Amino acid sequence: MLLIDTVAQKIEEDEDLKFRIATIRPHRKFIHNRIYLDQLRKDDVLSHGAITNEYIIKKQMQGIGVLEGRIERMQKLDNRKRDTVLHADRRLMLFSFTPDTFSIILIPMIADKKEALGSMGNDAALACLSDYSPLLFSYFQQLFAQVTNPPIDPFREQIVMSLRCPIGPEPNLLAPDQEQEGRLLLDQPVLSLVDMEVLRRTNYKNWRSKVIDCVYPARHGAKGLQPALDRICSEACAAALDDYQILILSDRQVSVNSVPIASLLALGAVHQCLIKQRLRVKVALIVESGEVKQVHDFCVLLGYGADAVCPYMVYETCYRLRNMGLISKELNDDAIFNGYKAGIERGIFKVMAKMGISTLHSYKGAQIFEIVGLAQEVVDKCFTNSVSRLGGANFDILAQEAMRRHRAAFPAPDAEGEKYIYGDSRVLVSPGIYHWRAGGEKHINEPVNIAKLQAAARLNDKKSYQEFSQASNLAQRLCSLRGQLEIKTNSLIQIPLEEVEPASEIVKRFVTGAMSFGSISWETHTTLAIAMNRIGAKSNTGEGGEKPERYRKNQPKDNNIRSAIKQVASARFGVTSSYLANADELQIKMAQGAKPGEGGELPGHKVTKEIAATRKSTPGVGLISPPPHHDIYSIEDLAQLIYDLKCANPRARVSVKLVSEAGVGIVAAGVAKGNADHITVSGHDGGTGASSWTGIKHAGLPWELGVSETHQVLTMNNLRSRIVLQADGQIRTGRDVMIAALLGADEFGMSTAPLIVLGCTMMRKCHLNTCPVGVATQDPILRAKFAGKPEHVVNYMFMVAEEVRYFLARLGLRKLSDAIGRVDLLYANPNPINQKATLLEFGNILANVHNLYPDVSTVGGSIKQLHDINELEKGILNEDLSEFFENPINKKIGPKIIRNVDRSFGARLSYEISIRYGEEGLPENRSLEISLQGSAGQSFCAFLAKGVTVRLSGDANDYVGKCLSGGKIIIKPPSNSKFASEDNVIIGNVALYGATSGTAFFRGVGGERFAVRNSGATAVIEGVGDHGCEYMTGGRVIILKNFGRNFAAAMSGGIAYVFDQ
Repeated sequence: MLLIDTVAQKIEEDEDLKFRIATIRPHRKFIHNRIYLDQLRKDDVLSHGAITNEYIIKKQMQGIGVLEGRIERMQKLDNRKRDTVLHADRRLMLFSFTPDTFSIILIPMIADKKEALGSMGNDAALACLSDYSPLLFSYFQQLFAQVTNPPIDPFREQIVMSLRCPIGPEPNLLAPDQEQEGRLLLDQPVLSLVDMEVLRRTNYKNWRSKVIDCVYPARHGAKGLQPALDRICSEACAAALDDYQILILSDRQVSVNSVPIASLLALGAVHQCLIKQRLRVKVALIVESGEVKQVHDFCVLLGYGADAVCPYMVYETCYRLRNMGLISKELNDDAIFNGYKAGIERGIFKVMAKMGISTLHSYKGAQIFEIVGLAQEVVDKCFTNSVSRLGGANFDILAQEAMRRHRAAFPAPDAEGEKYIYGDSRVLVSPGIYHWRAGGEKHINEPVNIAKLQAAARLNDKKSYQEFSQASNLAQRLCSLRGQLEIKTNSLIQIPLEEVEPASEIVKRFVTGAMSFGSISWETHTTLAIAMNRIGAKSNTGEGGEKPERYRKNQPKDNNIRSAIKQVASARFGVTSSYLANADELQIKMAQGAKPGEGGELPGHKVTKEIAATRKSTPGVGLISPPPHHDIYSIEDLAQLIYDLKCANPRARVSVKLVSEAGVGIVAAGVAKGNADHITVSGHDGGTGASSWTGIKHAGLPWELGVSETHQVLTMNNLRSRIVLQADGQIRTGRDVMIAALLGADEFGMSTAPLIVLGCTMMRKCHLNTCPVGVATQDPILRAKFAGKPEHVVNYMFMVAEEVRYFLARLGLRKLSDAIGRVDLLYANPNPINQKATLLEFGNILANVHNLYPDVSTVGGSIKQLHDINELEKGILNEDLSEFFENPINKKIGPKIIRNVDRSFGARLSYEISIRYGEEGLPENRSLEISLQGSAGQSFCAFLAKGVTVRLSGDANDYVGKCLSGGKIIIKPPSNSKFASEDNVIIGNVALYGATSGTAFFRGVGGERFAVRNSGATAVIEGVGDHGCEYMTGGRVIILKNFGRNFAAAMSGGIAYVFDQ
């Protein structure tokens, strides 16, 4: 920073300027005025003596309303059992604790200090369709960054992450010179039982707290909820005006006579009311609730205004689990709290980072969620300005569900008033939220459906397929948005089936989803490829690369193991010039339905020698995919990567994979303007080989919302004809395909269903490497059990296509292309499955954009995107190399002038080499050397193939040597330059990103993220910026002088030599 002061007529340099600004105000005094929780704890001990968790629990239980008569005696009996019998505490049922809560969420989190992993995605019913009275948190889906800005890796780049946050009365930001009042500084938002007791009774520096009871009388029934919300809002405003600094929203007073208000509902109402009354900055809001259990619960509360949260039932329950031996008895109360806190902190970091937010201060109150299934009256009162496109449950329904949970938890007298009826609390029942359970929550992939699908595919039995289709469509009816829609078939316009295009044409629109070799076995991966190649459809490599032998030429047509779609993900595993050159489609994975905004993770036990060789890594060492593409921090960067890939393979169409969320249509419009040919919109229910349960259950939205929005926005901006649009996520029947087409999709991705066809039984053990049928494991013993055949997948695809033909005939349409975007042929089912479904509104999904823009073409891909390589490389290929590929010669070209508009130089040349000579590059008897002068544009020497040497006298922009594939790069300053090269930047950021082989020599300093995910290249450079060699798995890097922060984070292979200063 440099200040030119024209008044004082002087120049103020960086250090002097910053020192002067930093010392203008008494910041040291401001910091001294802060209050820390440790100070409050010490003051509390001096005032009241030391307290224990046991004392707090006993005190709180005594404070709960007294039960009468026989119920009182039973409650006393339950208290004696409380330490050893879980169901003795009726509050567990009230707050929706289940055996899965303990085994899947709490016990692993305390043991491992992180959230447990799951797999195979979320196929359970949406909260707005569930009959199991889900907690309010389940109606909220996390938003995430895709294209517009990058997500963050919160663990490898923790230096930019913070949960520290001041709470309490805020000073006037517009008057920074005024005396700053001290605020309470919390290092993280998870409070213990002791912390809550301290905050309840603190009087430190005259701070006071007010407890607001968030319960209402059970005798008022469902009608008691809204008056109770009004009451707590009034109490909160009165407390703020009465100069209380802390408001505690507590449901501790629940009992047989008191129903808890949903903590999120209470918080939202109070937060919004205080904002409207301009009182929010006067107080801290702390939530003390028995509902809160998992990462998502904390994130939603923080996102809607909570300053801190105390999940008291978690602590009480975990102490009980320890006494039962389910948690190690060696863990004391503090160890249990610290383990749980660490797991929650890690999860909050990950959720914040999905959106590219690095501090809790920025995330708090930001409402980074979309609501699926709440009425506008609820949104307006409690979650103002949040997106809720479907309407749904109103206050009455939420109150009824609260009463239902209360009746299940506490006994109620029968009609005669003598006997007492117990709810299900006598035995905690798992409703099957995470895994299917008989009689529990509905799932799309239920055992009966799986069995019928496998029978149909293996036997090519149409009757079995019809049974599967009926069962699957019923499951969709109970679980998904498309299940609430009906197709307007009409016998008056029906045409003979023979007039509809054949199934052999329809199946060409089908693709199997991006499942990597590593997440699934070699047998599964190649079987899918063979099947899809046989029918003229496409399979996808996923992000794990592909062995070169799979795209060798002259393979038998019926046994071709080449994947037509090659994915380019953030880790760039196995991405070489040859890999790209041998594709029909190149897919840039911006997000994944099961875990949008997160990176990938392949556990070390699944990284075999074969997989390590394919991914250019070390066997047995776990692999990480960064959350962002480090060469995509904006829409312009994405356009650059699209251009890179078009240069790397001009024959392939370039696809961008997005995930459904609010605003995905606008993102898709930017992608179309960035010259992509194809867009995939995945739903939240897509599968995964490994992800945290928070990502699986609570991120992303149904593809029905995303596909319809994308189709509408592209049409409105006259971009629809440039893009082929694909829907992806739990598509399994012809009816699913038809609804996707009518909403605007041209193609249809299927992943879970083909795996089931090949033998998957939905055991959800993919992340453990213990798949019992050999589908998603690398264990050779289990792989031997694989019994799938390409014929099974072919049979399934054709039966789906035949069902599509049936619907087309009944709609009077001869081709599937005639159905695309015809939302006028859809309507909401007039017989909803339950009361909540009755209130859903489908106007946004079924908006007919064609009526507004009748002259706009909506035929996907009918207008080809224009891609033209840089003039310099075009001239070299046409003039200098016209005979090079025909004769075994060594060729030298140059020197030629390169400018910064000459982007992706070397990529097209490498394509010409790779398409002729494959992975090995130029033969030993020939070589090519190109000399250049000037300033090279972005992606200089991207994908440079073996046998090519490029010398540049000058400098280069970002992404030099991206995915270097065996070539040699030499960049040095011009011979007449007078500056010291070791002190001056010669290349931009993110050089050698994903390089797999080759050498690079830079006489000068590189920017940030040098050699990120390098897996085989050798480089010498005089200095680098921050995050150098991050995620590196192979190769050699020699740094002759300075390097920046966070060097070698997540580096698991290769060697970096650095100058010892």
